[in-house]
Amino acid sequence: MSAIRTNAAARMLGVSPNTLRSWEPRFGYPTPRRTDGGHRQFELAEIEALKQALDQTHEIASAVAIAREHGSGPPTEAGLRLAFSSFSADRADRVLEQSLAMRSVERTVESVLLEAVAAEAVSAQASAARFVGEGVTPEYCFAWRYATGWLAAAQRVAPPAARPEGVLILDATASLTIDALYVQALELFVRRASLRVLALPVEIAPTRLVTALNALGPSAIVLAGSPESMDTIARLVYVARQSLGDVEILDYRGAVPDTGASTIVRLGDSPLAAVELLGSTLAALPITASRQTAGGGRFRRSLPEQDHTHPHADPAVLSGDGASVAG
Repeated sequence: MSAIRTNAAARMLGVSPNTLRSWEPRFGYPTPRRTDGGHRQFELAEIEALKQALDQTHEIASAVAIAREHGSGPPTEAGLRLAFSSFSADRADRVLEQSLAMRSVERTVESVLLEAVAAEAVSAQASAARFVGEGVTPEYCFAWRYATGWLAAAQRVAPPAARPEGVLILDATASLTIDALYVQALELFVRRASLRVLALPVEIAPTRLVTALNALGPSAIVLAGSPESMDTIARLVYVARQSLGDVEILDYRGAVPDTGASTIVRLGDSPLAAVELLGSTLAALPITASRQTAGGGRFRRSLPEQDHTHPHADPAVLSGDGASVAG
């Protein structure tokens, strides 16, 4: 970890070096190590944790208690929430950078970023329950927009796909919902798993979907979010099956109601676990000529214009074994 001298640590905390030194015997925190020459060196993570806590509490004893709980070890969602509560993107960046030094991108996103925003969502819901009509909080709005920007930036620097399979995500989530971030995280994780991936909103016209299907040639379609009507998804799945033939349909975070008879593979709620199950599902598919071409070059056939508006396309789209999308 990075270490800094007493004067630099004191400047970060907004106190004098003597005050900082006095906290060592008084609270035992932050805990410096000594150089061979006897100079104190403080861990940057401890100083930043203490500064965040001080900015929140303005009282050293309480700040030390918070920093002790959340400042040691890998950064947690609590530290990121402190950054959100102060509306500081710079602090949030530092928390995630520290986490990335100790965790993978996937673990950082799932254990720190998504957990922090989810906690803000719970806080916003509690606030709305106390104050009728208040709606979402500014802290949650800031956290959500920060998270969606961070995830988008991570996608831009993800390595290019090295596997032939393509994954189409049909997204029925709404802006400012926690599910929208979980879908964005799934897209990032799929991309980092070296799979080709494309996420499209379910509002897309079925007649416009064919060009995307031809470009991606997906081996699997992941349904995500809570659509207002299953007819919307059913039409898109029908078009995909008409265009591609058999294609695996999977559910993420309960997009398709579980009637007890559904044969759809359910990926669960965790984006990391979902990608692992998605990978094993794709690996179990038969090896065909279409899966040996990495550029979306699976066999495709044009969809007749009349099939785009098939009268039975809405509620009763069939899966490969004859079960409807809803099970």
